[in-house]
Amino acid sequence: MSDTDPQPMVRVRGLVTRFGTHTVHDGLDLDVHRGEIIGVVGGSGTGKSVLLRAIVGLLKPDEGQIEVFGESVRDTSDDEYRRLRRRWGVMFQDGALFSSLTVQQNVEAPMREQLQIDDDLRETLAKIKVRMVGLPENAMGKYPSELSGGMRKRAGFARAISLDPEIVFLDEPTAGLDPIGAAAFDDLIKQLQAALGLTVFLVTHDLDSLHANCDRVAVLAEKKVLAVGTMKDMLEVDHPWVREYFHGPRARAASDTQASKGAG
Repeated sequence: MSDTDPQPMVRVRGLVTRFGTHTVHDGLDLDVHRGEIIGVVGGSGTGKSVLLRAIVGLLKPDEGQIEVFGESVRDTSDDEYRRLRRRWGVMFQDGALFSSLTVQQNVEAPMREQLQIDDDLRETLAKIKVRMVGLPENAMGKYPSELSGGMRKRAGFARAISLDPEIVFLDEPTAGLDPIGAAAFDDLIKQLQAALGLTVFLVTHDLDSLHANCDRVAVLAEKKVLAVGTMKDMLEVDHPWVREYFHGPRARAASDTQASKGAG
């Protein structure tokens, strides 16, 4: 998983994203390597979620090149995009479940769209995914409004892996969770990444998640990827926001927490 990887899972070059006169990204470059968990961090308004949406084709950038699995996301036909989309899963903030559908129906939704399989098999596969994310089987018939925040996120994760993707995009998966729930979700990400051989693109502000999960971290600042590397590498970056983020009191607390876990 080196920076000279000839065929990264995701390759972004010269990305420019604007909303009216406001430029969010200006010449952003990033590679995501097969099998890694990469954390994407940055201050408010740096375009972390915007980058995720651009990569998965939900937002059209003004300039630049985005390739996933070596194929352009921007310059593709509807059929080609549909085929590409089957190879990734996305979990948006708070799970972004369809409120009028049960957990089972939410998890089955990508299968209904992409797979030609019978109802019994689809239900069986949905049950497997729900168990994989640690939800009880009786959650299958519940609606999102009947679930806790942590359960909604797990259901969203189950939907994201419903098509056995090669890469999953997770947008602030631990936001809003208490420390115990967030740590449990971090463990879930790591376990499923190892069990399924996933590549994980993780948008987060949670330092505990970075310490627990990430092989590399990409820092968005000044409208581009300012730095990318391991957590250790981030400690050497000479930039005001990066120094404050990775050397501040919360960073030390997160580091101490992970060290104590390792000692235990």
